[in-house]
Amino acid sequence: MACNHCVVRELNFQIKAHGELNLRVLPEVIHHLSRSNTIHKVEENVITIKEAEARDLLDFCNDHMESGKIEFRIDDQAWRPLSEMSTVMDMKWIDEVITKGLVTCYFQPIVNVREEIFAYELLSRFKKEDGSLIYPNEIFAAARNRGRLYALDRLCRMTAVKYAAPLNKKTFINFIPTSIYAPEFCLRSTVELANQLGVDPSLFVFEVVETEKVDDLAHLKAILTYYKDRGFEYALDDVGEGFSTIEMLLELKPHYMKLDMKYVQGVSSDPNKQKIAKQFLEKALEIQSVPLAEGVEFREDFEWLKQSGYQLFQGYLFGKPDPIPKQ
Repeated sequence: MACNHCVVRELNFQIKAHGELNLRVLPEVIHHLSRSNTIHKVEENVITIKEAEARDLLDFCNDHMESGKIEFRIDDQAWRPLSEMSTVMDMKWIDEVITKGLVTCYFQPIVNVREEIFAYELLSRFKKEDGSLIYPNEIFAAARNRGRLYALDRLCRMTAVKYAAPLNKKTFINFIPTSIYAPEFCLRSTVELANQLGVDPSLFVFEVVETEKVDDLAHLKAILTYYKDRGFEYALDDVGEGFSTIEMLLELKPHYMKLDMKYVQGVSSDPNKQKIAKQFLEKALEIQSVPLAEGVEFREDFEWLKQSGYQLFQGYLFGKPDPIPKQ
């Protein structure tokens, strides 16, 4: 059963007016909305209205009020300028993607030093009803704008678990820690699905992405502990980039450490990249984390990383993401 954060319901928009002109016009707006039974709630200078009626109110504000002195928000998010409201409404297509489950998974191989497939990373790919693809950066931006990140992340995790079940091989599945507000609620359905499908939990590696947005390390640790206590493993992605630092690596002690591709590509001929790659390698081994190099495209980089002690590798050299897992 999904939690309230993961269910796609009609949005409520809160509109807050400032300024002498706006506050003078506001009672008339409230009176009109009340007569048409479209207003949801009024608190001082804040109107709460359903999305279905919000477009007309937005047009009125732009035509008859000082729109620069009006703000809006959804689901108790931060207040934003009214000028951004139409963008949020134009992204309503994300609701359909989630409710209709318009997501599939591509498989990218992860190999060992002998270039044997050790695991697959499952990467979400999205499509509209007409079959056209939606790029991940576009869909996650829409999800954030409309407060659908919880629901989208859950859909991706659940879909990946279903795709992983027939493989009987270790699979890496991304998750966004900021989309999980309480592990015992948000992750329960993922764990239950894996159990229902009879998959050994140790075959799943949940990969922490977007650590730069994590401002509560204790919360992230609670999420990872929840996974670990149920037999799952976890990885730290993009190590060396942003907030995925050596300090973060030592704090989280992941089962797998994924070195960011900017230190992988060209490492065979770049002393600075070699130094950093070795530093992360040493720290990974120190905490018994398996070192994995991602973004490997050239054989000379692979050979250098292999000789240096990296144990797992991922990148176009071994296979691009594909709807059919490479054997």
